[in-house]
Amino acid sequence: MIAITETIALAPEELEFHFILGSGPGGQNVNKVNSAAQLRFDVRRSPSLDVAVKARLERLAGARLTREGVVVITARRFRSQERNRADALARLAALIEKASVPPPIRRPSAPSRAEKEQRLRAKSRRARIKHLRGRPEESE
Repeated sequence: MIAITETIALAPEELEFHFILGSGPGGQNVNKVNSAAQLRFDVRRSPSLDVAVKARLERLAGARLTREGVVVITARRFRSQERNRADALARLAALIEKASVPPPIRRPSAPSRAEKEQRLRAKSRRARIKHLRGRPEESE
C-alpha cells in the first residue's frame, strides 16, 4: 500500500507506469533511453477514494484528466527512470492530498450598521464633490 494521507492509501495495482522517451537533461542518452515516467491512475474506478474526494480530484486534475476519468502525470525532470517514477508518484500524492481536504463552509455575513453608515457617508461626500464640478447656480 502507498500511503497518501492518514486515511487514504493506494494499492500498487491501481497505478500504471509507462516509460517513454523524455526530453530534458540526459545528453546523448536522452534519445536512446526511455527515462520519462508516465503514471496513469483511474480515479473513477479507484476503491481507495470516496466519492467526494474523487469529485474534487477530477476538478483539480484539469487537463491531466482524460474523458475516461484517468489522471495522467508525466515526469521527465530527472535523468533516471527511477527518480522520474518517484517524482510522478509524489505529484499524484500531492494532488490526492489536496483533493482530500474539503473546502471550508462559507457562512454569509451581513454588513454591520456602522459599515452601512460609513458607506452612505462616503457616497454623500462623493456626490457632493461631483455636484460641485457642475456649473454654478445663478442666484438673484
